[in-house]
Amino acid sequence: MDLKNESVVTEFILLGFSGQWELCIFFFLAFSLIYSAVVLGNVLIMVTVTFSSTLHSPMYFLLGNLSFLDMCLSTVTTPKMITGLLTEHKTISIWGCMTQMFFMHLFGGAEMTLLIAMAFDRYVAICKPLHYRTIMNHRLLGGFVILSWIIGFAHTMSQMLLLVNLPFCGPNVVDNIFCDLPLVIKLACIETYALELFVIANSGLLSLICFILLLISYMVILATVWQRSSGALSKALSTLSAHIIVVTLFFGPCIFIYAWPFNSFAGNNILSVFYTVITPLLNPIIYTLRNQKMQGAMRKLWFLLISSTQNF
Repeated sequence: MDLKNESVVTEFILLGFSGQWELCIFFFLAFSLIYSAVVLGNVLIMVTVTFSSTLHSPMYFLLGNLSFLDMCLSTVTTPKMITGLLTEHKTISIWGCMTQMFFMHLFGGAEMTLLIAMAFDRYVAICKPLHYRTIMNHRLLGGFVILSWIIGFAHTMSQMLLLVNLPFCGPNVVDNIFCDLPLVIKLACIETYALELFVIANSGLLSLICFILLLISYMVILATVWQRSSGALSKALSTLSAHIIVVTLFFGPCIFIYAWPFNSFAGNNILSVFYTVITPLLNPIIYTLRNQKMQGAMRKLWFLLISSTQNF
């Protein structure tokens, strides 16, 4: 079916954070600062991991890839949301909407898989330290990254191939800060019950399974640390609890939005903000910027940059 020829709707209206002008200005400033911090923080991590010789290890390689996915995921949705706060007509073309959903699920699916790889890396480092370098070799790391992109691509394509053929000829209002599958599907002019179940099985189960696997890995790590040294348990618990908080903020909204019955969606702007704006900001802070080795590498690169600038 040709979507352009068959569909009356050519654009969608994103309600987002509609309200008083003063409130929109506040959100504009707040989200602009947060997005700037997301880009700056994640770019800083990627540059540091790339150019610092002390960070050429499996853990930091995976963290660098996570920063790239975080930045991409936030960039797909946040700039459009920010500009929409200052415009009266918050519209997005139908193909712009499809593109946004495609890349959001591509980066989101890849990030979920990469978080599992990072949990496996920590499991090997803590539970099998003597075999860490042998197990976490370059081939396995490359395989993890490639697999994350393959799963992300398969995840988004399996849904988008069905979505792009839907006719839209009635309501075109999306009550969210960006286009998202559950709300857009509801606007189609045909019965979409089977497609809704498919999205629940696809996105909902993917989020839930990844979340459960991460929690299991954290519990195994804590149990291993406790058996070896009860004194080290408090430090491990402090680190992993921060990880669990960030993972919950990312997966919790995803599980609720994609695994909940479709007729229950309403006003989920706040949930959407968590996994597209807040989590990409917290990931570099929790996973990387609190790390003393990362901080030392950043200071060293900064001094080298200052020295090279002075030499010119």
